[in-house]
Amino acid sequence: MKTEALDELWAVIEDRATNPQEGSYVCSLLTHRKGIDKPLEKVGEEATEFILAVKNGDPDRIANEAADLLFHVLVALRATGVGLDDVLAVLDARRQ
Repeated sequence: MKTEALDELWAVIEDRATNPQEGSYVCSLLTHRKGIDKPLEKVGEEATEFILAVKNGDPDRIANEAADLLFHVLVALRATGVGLDDVLAVLDARRQ
């Protein structure tokens, strides 16, 4: 499974979580006054946009919305303390 891009993105999310930077979108999601609800709202929003893109059949839009959805899922995972490696381990176990 190709995970280099996901690994790099996860590293950035981890870095922002442990070394907050002013103006960082990731930090704003992780430290929002709504707590976990904020990243989850974004997951829901992006999931809806992904569904609509698929229904409309636009490959470029589908890829862009899928990327947005994956990004926000990763931020939500970090907010809950579940790591990318945990998810990849489940996916690996399911293939066997």
